[in-house]
Amino acid sequence: MNCFSQKLRRTSPMQGNSRNELVPSKPPRMNGWSWPPQAFQVVGWLVYSYLAIVSFGIYIPLLPLPWNHVVYALTGIAFIVHFFAHIAAATIDPADVSVKAKRSYSSPMALFDRTKQPHVIQDLHCYLCDVKVGPKVKHCGVCNKCVEDFDHHCKWLNTCVGGRNYWCFFVALCSALLGVLLLVVVILFIFIQHYLDPNSLRTAPQYDSMLGNGTWLVFLPLAPIKASSAGLLILAFITAMLSFTCTLLLGHLLCFHFYLFYKGISTYDYVKKQRQKEARNIEAGNLQDAKINSKAPQNQESSIDCEPALSHSSGTCKFDDKGPLTSRLSESICTEMENFKKSAEKENSFHYGTENPTNNNASRGNVY
Repeated sequence: MNCFSQKLRRTSPMQGNSRNELVPSKPPRMNGWSWPPQAFQVVGWLVYSYLAIVSFGIYIPLLPLPWNHVVYALTGIAFIVHFFAHIAAATIDPADVSVKAKRSYSSPMALFDRTKQPHVIQDLHCYLCDVKVGPKVKHCGVCNKCVEDFDHHCKWLNTCVGGRNYWCFFVALCSALLGVLLLVVVILFIFIQHYLDPNSLRTAPQYDSMLGNGTWLVFLPLAPIKASSAGLLILAFITAMLSFTCTLLLGHLLCFHFYLFYKGISTYDYVKKQRQKEARNIEAGNLQDAKINSKAPQNQESSIDCEPALSHSSGTCKFDDKGPLTSRLSESICTEMENFKKSAEKENSFHYGTENPTNNNASRGNVY
């Protein structure tokens, strides 16, 4: 009997009639600087700071003239553009116009809980923000607000990427890729020249009194500090591996967004299509398994199938038993299950976000 193998749980509190007591709440996030910061956001700024220090303080000054001036200019432009584009993408509020006009970021708002309400946006109305929205608007569960032309929630920016800040995000992505590519090329050149002709890397005037020894200088020309050859190469290896990893990640992300440009879709549209495709494949596999199981011989003389799931609209109990005692016991158990399910459904019949939410038929409008 699988009636006892299923765990019964309530999806709403037992006490409390107020809607504010039944749902958690938190204020929506304004932008990427809203507290608390994401771990990826902190890591991103630490990597940016490290690469900027080792680029302009250690390795670019070792390049011979006039290449060091050229690389200074190109790398400097890439790092500066990325800095301001990153700041702009994280600072701009991507929320929908109606949300910005109505909502205060200091006041709490209900959180979206799919176990209590299946859709947060239906018929172009958001039940959490309580505003009318456009067809390309999505309510972000992390930022807890509706975002215009939603693309994705970026953990590196700690905010959503939408229509308002997408191009700042794209410029930051391109400039970051250009900067790490230049750094990879510089470090590879220094690696090769260090073994072929190290004197070609010691052209700064500060090396005139240090010819013939293995001492190197870093943070030229403002604050020269002595360093060993082994330390310089170890740090170069670590920087090269980090830069190469960043190049792969940024290159893959940039190619993905070029693919989205070609298809004319957003990241959210792509993810939604992939999930729908996986759901169809799973459904096709289940149908195939059902056909195989229907052909298998039924060897059990009696069986009981109870499905008292509280999230469904109705539970089902099927009996296929020839014994009168077992049949009466089964009917009694499943009747108790049905009564418990109906009482739980009465407790769970509440919605949050608006007073009168519409039904859950997805064919009536855009549903997210």
